Amino acid sequence: MATAYILIQTDVGKAQQVAQNVRSIAGVEEADNVTGPYDVIVKVQAPNMDALGRLVVSEIQMLQGITRTLTCPAVRL
Repeated sequence: MATAYILIQTDVGKAQQVAQNVRSIAGVEEADNVTGPYDVIVKVQAPNMDALGRLVVSEIQMLQGITRTLTCPAVRL
């Protein structure tokens, strides 16, 4: 199982709507609005890294109001 945190920047005034919309996507564990350089932080899980990439590119990045994402895969040390 691959876990990642996705940091999302949104258009001004769209953070709450983006967080709400992203929560409805399969594989999304949590989505929280935050302050700072990013507007939303999302925790996702997928069966493998390829599926994780498809989730980010084909589903999350397609949502209205998102301007940029940064995907941070979690590692077990």
